[in-house]
Amino acid sequence: MLTHLGRILIVTGALLALMGLVCLAGDKIPFIGKLPGDFTIKGKNYTIFFPLATMVVLSVIISVILNLFGRK
Repeated sequence: MLTHLGRILIVTGALLALMGLVCLAGDKIPFIGKLPGDFTIKGKNYTIFFPLATMVVLSVIISVILNLFGRK
């Protein structure tokens, strides 16, 4: 039971650390937010940014990583 909880905590911590690194180095990663499926709507007093393609790519990468670590 505690072994399973330990693995969950390690994976969660690694994902949080990875997300922190992406936030810190987000401007230096060339494809984040600039893929041809990321939508930007600019109005007179507002800007809405919806990075659809970036979210799909990151979801696939995270799914592959979790599947590699989750297999026994």
